Amino acid sequence: MGTPHPSPIAPSQTRIGWIGIGVMGAAMASRLLSAGYSLTIYARTPSKSLSLQSQGARLASSPRDLAQRTDVVFTMLGHPSDVREIVLGSDGLLSGLNPSSVMIDTTSSHPALAREIFAASREKACWAVDAPVSGGDIGARDGKLAIFAGGDGGVVKWLTPLFEILGRVTYVGEAGCGHSCKIANQITVGANLLGLSEGLMFAERAGLGVRQFMEAVRGGAAGSMVMELFGERMIGRDFRPGGFAEYLVKDLGMGVDVVEEGEDEKVVALPGAALCKQLFSGMVANGDGKLGTQGLITVIERINGK
Repeated sequence: MGTPHPSPIAPSQTRIGWIGIGVMGAAMASRLLSAGYSLTIYARTPSKSLSLQSQGARLASSPRDLAQRTDVVFTMLGHPSDVREIVLGSDGLLSGLNPSSVMIDTTSSHPALAREIFAASREKACWAVDAPVSGGDIGARDGKLAIFAGGDGGVVKWLTPLFEILGRVTYVGEAGCGHSCKIANQITVGANLLGLSEGLMFAERAGLGVRQFMEAVRGGAAGSMVMELFGERMIGRDFRPGGFAEYLVKDLGMGVDVVEEGEDEKVVALPGAALCKQLFSGMVANGDGKLGTQGLITVIERINGK
């Protein structure tokens, strides 16, 4: 396969659709509008799309309607169940896609669902790419997301002009591999957030200035992108979400509980991820599931009686 279309992607001829305009999705969609692409949105609550409409976005009445009016459709949703409904439902994207159209799911979703959607899209002569992202709200706003793309390599290459507006794309393999890569990413991020939370808690109790501590270690082995993105937010008690804590529980669960997929040979013992899931679940139990993932420090503080 060469490309799904005879001509390259360009603002003058490629119609973009977008579903999912939360913190991340709205910032990503805005970047595509700023790059000159025509954008059609479907939103269950149309009033939430007013900012994007002011930039030139148009509204569709349903996912099916949106699919009929676009060539490439992005989704950025909350849970795999949302993806299933929006893509495979009776009035979903797949029911309205034109031949050779492409769906790009940037949700943190399940690899098995991505494979199911890919197979269903091929039956309709369309394409599906699973391309979850990492980098939070700052990365989405600044176009510096890490994008993990799974699906047909030729389609991913054809989509590169769009991905480059959003960040840096890496092709990681066949359908489902993008979501598997994101789960591995979240396992790593969760461990980093836990380490940073405990490091800050220990430094404070030891009588160190927490900002001084962070400045001292950020250039060494303890430094990380998590520290750069979230360290100052933790210190400043800024728990506004770039990604919801409850979503990280979901993401870690897809790694820890992969046995539910019925593929026993793929099960990996992940004691660290299981602990992180338990601690982030504590955030949700405390009523803080809608806070940003950097709010994990509040759980460590509660454990320490702060």
